Amino acid sequence: MLTPYDWQEGIGNRASYVEHKLVQGAPVLAVSLAAGIMVFTYRRQSRKIFEIYDRLGYSAIGQQNDVEALRLAAIDFAHQEGFVRSTEDVTIQRVVTALSQPIKKAFGDFGAAPIVVRSVLAEVGATPEEDRYYLLDYDGDYRASREFAVVAGDDRVARRLREAMPEVAKAANHDDAIKELKRIWLAGFETEEDRPDMTDLHPEIVLIHRSDARENRFQWLQGEDYA
Repeated sequence: MLTPYDWQEGIGNRASYVEHKLVQGAPVLAVSLAAGIMVFTYRRQSRKIFEIYDRLGYSAIGQQNDVEALRLAAIDFAHQEGFVRSTEDVTIQRVVTALSQPIKKAFGDFGAAPIVVRSVLAEVGATPEEDRYYLLDYDGDYRASREFAVVAGDDRVARRLREAMPEVAKAANHDDAIKELKRIWLAGFETEEDRPDMTDLHPEIVLIHRSDARENRFQWLQGEDYA
């Protein structure tokens, strides 16, 4: 029979396993600018930044098959909500809540592998103050933030990145914001040994436009050539 101690030890082992897998993931940075939300990361082959719905973006670090499964689940839920209710009812909080339950269930099921993903979802609003971010972890827990969001596999790296992110919002234009994000991303690692292997890594940058004047709010500033 599984005792509470056995269960707690098992959960701890699963958490250690997932965190060991995530630590080499290339961090994802998202920040609110006047024009919209800019999402920045590095990747190799597979894309890491995705459109979920008209105003919603998604990115993550982790195992690619798990990232893809969550992406598809988010898209399916968002479009179902939009069809049954209305497009205005498709909010970031509804999507995160829908994703959280199966992740939490998988993490607590010792008979199945946990979902190795740490995600960020972003919703662009009418103003930067109305932008919303949710960080969704591998155990199903989530937390909201404003102004910016950081996803990293190492807590120390995430803390250094969060401390530097407010500077990006002061950028005068897109190019300045990108330069600042690149600088912050590299500076988040204390040493080159801590940094993910940069071999064949390419920047991927998306702007989720605040204005709905564009046919598609999502604009790839860098990265589409590697898709």
